[in-house]
Amino acid sequence: MKKRLSLKEIIFVASMLFGLFFGAGNLIFPVHMGQLAGSNTLPAVFGFIITGVGLPLIGVAAIGISRSTDLFDLGKKVGKPYAFFFTCALYLTIGPAFAIPRCATTSFTVGIEPMLGENANSKLILLVFSVIFFAIVLFFSLRPSGILTWVGKIINPIFLVFLALLLIVALTHPIASVSEITPDPSYQSGAFFQGFLEGYNTMDALAGLAFGIIVITVIKYLGVKEEGSVAIHTLKAGIFSSILMAVIYIAVTVMGAQSRGLFEISENGGIAFAQISNNFFGKAGILILAITVSLACLKTAIGLITSCSEIFMKMFPKSPGYKFWAVLFVIISFLIANVGLTAIITYAVPVLMFLYPLAITLMLLAIFGRLFKHAKCVYISVTVFTLLAAVFDFIKALPEGAANAIHADVLTGFAGKVFPLYDLGLGWTVPAIIGLVVGLIIYFVRKKSPKAA
Repeated sequence: MKKRLSLKEIIFVASMLFGLFFGAGNLIFPVHMGQLAGSNTLPAVFGFIITGVGLPLIGVAAIGISRSTDLFDLGKKVGKPYAFFFTCALYLTIGPAFAIPRCATTSFTVGIEPMLGENANSKLILLVFSVIFFAIVLFFSLRPSGILTWVGKIINPIFLVFLALLLIVALTHPIASVSEITPDPSYQSGAFFQGFLEGYNTMDALAGLAFGIIVITVIKYLGVKEEGSVAIHTLKAGIFSSILMAVIYIAVTVMGAQSRGLFEISENGGIAFAQISNNFFGKAGILILAITVSLACLKTAIGLITSCSEIFMKMFPKSPGYKFWAVLFVIISFLIANVGLTAIITYAVPVLMFLYPLAITLMLLAIFGRLFKHAKCVYISVTVFTLLAAVFDFIKALPEGAANAIHADVLTGFAGKVFPLYDLGLGWTVPAIIGLVVGLIIYFVRKKSPKAA
């Protein structure tokens, strides 16, 4: 039995993990943030890296360090009913409800739509494109044992070559100086916190909890079986992939900010990427970008379909099996993809504002759980307090129509008075800390009581 992986094997595993993480949102959100942040790009990108890089690393580490078999197993530390609820909600969000459809629509918006004429039927072409896209995704997803080869050794290196080509040209031939770009009003103050929340949109912290088990499985497949060694190698792979993501995020954000010297702020990052690529490479640039984005989105969609199918197969053992879930999730993703990129982004934001606080607290509890012996009372207390606050974050992020229907202004006004940092989108932090204190008090009281002895 092997005790450690070779450097080459660690790099391949890290490449696979990066490939799974780095998809649609990782390209379109930082470039759009750069356009908005302008001269405040530096604090914005630092905030973005915390949620877009730091939290995914913590998520992968949480699965490895806690030695949980998967997210469902980790969620059971709060309680089995909660594990079902949270696992289903998280996997559906990073899977067929939002993230996977976004992969297809981003590929189309960035790579295909710019090549269409004014009279082209975009909806029909999106339909045809998504059929082809999801057919490819399903082909690879039905062969999950080859995910290290397909993603880590083939698709991801090709993707990096094309992305590097665009970034090098754009950064060495800047359209404008970042310091000269006036920030959008939303980024004129509190750019760090805006970037922090923008990082939510990548969904990578949620994906980290899902992809952690894939990394562990691959490491064991390569011969490392001892749990401590698996945890260490999981963390190493996570660190390698995180460094690469951080470098790319900085480069893409700066490229977005520089593009304001020529372009107005775009409706979404997909449009911005297409404009920038066309500016530097013309028609060839559109082709380069189409290949780059399609590869990025394909590899992420493959990983997400694989992860979702495996976890639902485990949670519902009487279901028909892995192939059933893979086909079902591909069909659902295909249907949602055809509502368009902007709509998907709009409706994903409230769900992310609800799920992220729950994911962050669960990850931190898993990592530091040894300090309180993973006592269930601590997990429950923190989760309950966080959940109550997260509901108000969800309400605050609702689209205007839905918000008006439930009189969200009244609820958000109340929350703004009750929860510190609510206006910054971090209203859950103080309740989570209170929940931790309450949980620890219960834990230590029980520990000292005669019955506990």
